[in-house]
Amino acid sequence: MGKSEVAPAAVPGAPPKLARELGLFDSTMLVMGGIVGAGIFINPYVVAQRVHSPALILAAWAAGGVVAMLGAFVYAELADRMPNTGGEYAYLRDCYHPLVGFLFGWVLLLVVMTGGAAAVAVTFARYFLILSGAQVSERVVVVATLAVLTIVNCLGAKLGSRIQSLLMVMKIVVIAGLIFAGFFLIARPFPLLHPVFPAEAASPMGLASALGAAMIPVLFAFGGWQTSNFIASEIRDPRRNLTRALMLGVAGVIVLYLAVNVVCVRALGAAGLAATKVPATALMQMAMGDSGAKLVVFGIAVSTLGFLSQGILTGPRVYFAMAEDGLFFKSVARVARRTHVPAVAIVLQSCWTAVIALSGSYEQILNYVVSMNFVFFGLSATCLFVLRKRDAGLPKAAGFRVPLHPWTTLAFIAICWLVVLNTIYAYPANTLIGVGILLLGLPVYAIWNTMKKRRTE
Repeated sequence: MGKSEVAPAAVPGAPPKLARELGLFDSTMLVMGGIVGAGIFINPYVVAQRVHSPALILAAWAAGGVVAMLGAFVYAELADRMPNTGGEYAYLRDCYHPLVGFLFGWVLLLVVMTGGAAAVAVTFARYFLILSGAQVSERVVVVATLAVLTIVNCLGAKLGSRIQSLLMVMKIVVIAGLIFAGFFLIARPFPLLHPVFPAEAASPMGLASALGAAMIPVLFAFGGWQTSNFIASEIRDPRRNLTRALMLGVAGVIVLYLAVNVVCVRALGAAGLAATKVPATALMQMAMGDSGAKLVVFGIAVSTLGFLSQGILTGPRVYFAMAEDGLFFKSVARVARRTHVPAVAIVLQSCWTAVIALSGSYEQILNYVVSMNFVFFGLSATCLFVLRKRDAGLPKAAGFRVPLHPWTTLAFIAICWLVVLNTIYAYPANTLIGVGILLLGLPVYAIWNTMKKRRTE
């Protein structure tokens, strides 16, 4: 059993452990909640600005869905082989070196999870104030929201997951309403298969360049399913339920995303979609007037709140696993006796998120870590080769296996690292800052590792 894996039964008098409380439904909602934020209500226009025909727009989103499913395949097998707390941290630690796992957790805490959560918290606050008309500061709403979600998740993984599942179901209902309106309430729809293709499609290189540019926002919109692996040891029968949740959750999001883009193109046309920065609002305004536009504002508020809730539920399990390994503050590895959650880790992430949100630096932070995020995506996927090689001489055990491995796994790794190369080329300064943040983790790891050795001696 790995250090961060939960024991099957509690021993009287032993320290409290994380508890397996999440089933298949909550796990599936967790996967979907990690993907669906506010992006699907806004990002379609970014893709339409880079490829200029309905067929190419939909092709870009379909290709993004294929990549997401390839990633889900890889992470499903990783979850089957290593159903440990911490997900990617545990894979990188056990397959390569504790330093590699630590650097992942370091970047996750310092900027990736907290910077993303800060941006989402601010977005929620803005839409909440629009809906409620409350005369309070945006900062007050941010802090209050983080505080409430932190308390909910400190009261137990089951309660936190139920709240997150409820918010995800509400997201699905709002998106379904958007899809219904786009199919049945638009009087003069545009054709989905327009006979005229854009100029860049006249040459293979032009077409590849345009699609490559369009794929970047699509891949970001489809990201987030991997965070469900962080909480694997709190899922009942994770080898069965988490692998199924990854398949069902990613497939469900693919259906929702493709349907949203179909109705956006149908209602606005490729040119109209590229011309508006609020495509979902524009569609609902056409279909239902002001009441439709308000529904989209409500949908964005719910989506951002659900996304924030999912991050507070999953992210702290990585820092908990690091602390259990002696590579972080000992208190972060404490599990509350009554609720069986790492409350200190949860509070730590929320406090740092609030600091970033109140400082207003979250937009710059997100630019710094784009390449780092996808480096670890691809690197975690390579762990599958290590694990398969280790098990090569053992009898084949029943469980999930990636279809058409190694080709599908290699394809996912290559795509992740192509995104990294594209980011380095497009934003070299931001990438260097991201690398600098990563390298700062080296002396920090050395300090923690030295302290760990002294405690062991």
